[in-house]
Amino acid sequence: MKAAKGAWLARLRAIDLQRLRDEFRALDPKDPGAWPLLPRITVLVGLFVFLLFLAAWLGWQGQWDDLELRRQEEAKLKEEWLNKKRQAVNLDAYRQQLAEIERAFGAMLKQLPNAAEVESLLLDINQAGLGRGLQFELFKPGTEAVKDFYAELPITISVTGSYHDFGAFAGDLAKLPRIVTLNDIQVTPLKEGGGRLTMTAQAKTFRYLDEAEIAARKKAEDAAKKGGAKK
Repeated sequence: MKAAKGAWLARLRAIDLQRLRDEFRALDPKDPGAWPLLPRITVLVGLFVFLLFLAAWLGWQGQWDDLELRRQEEAKLKEEWLNKKRQAVNLDAYRQQLAEIERAFGAMLKQLPNAAEVESLLLDINQAGLGRGLQFELFKPGTEAVKDFYAELPITISVTGSYHDFGAFAGDLAKLPRIVTLNDIQVTPLKEGGGRLTMTAQAKTFRYLDEAEIAARKKAEDAAKKGGAKK
């Protein structure tokens, strides 16, 4: 191995660079067949390299870009496949979780009264205050605000009583089978004194919309969209 390497180096040193330059200067471009061996090999190698560069620039660049795009698509498809595989492996757990969510949603839905039960709920709120010795100065249901699948009913209330009675009243509202919240609470002392206070607040209760109400709301929204599109 070392002997062959030494012989190759010896041949390389034996090349007369001056003679090589002279051969290139004496080349006849009209008669390439008469060129010496070394210039012919050098020119052929140069042409080969030039053609490779030209092919890469003109023809292969688009193929390389397409290859890179395919690699990115492959990586994306692999990620999607892995996600679907994870979902398939955990399908039973997802179904169980979905069933639990539906049960919880059903339990919450039962806490929303329907249209026929709202009147009795308002009576329950009033009775809860009276049961704690509160005196109602104002009990005024407002206008319903319709949401996705439920309606929100605000009730403006103003009651007088002691601070302890206000707390007990709020606790009784929380114990009602239907959802009732107290918002924007303000407590001020009465001018007469005696430890009695006035509490103003906005109670809110919620009722679910029946199928007919949801369908009518959707129909009205579709009509409004069509009317806006015509304008």
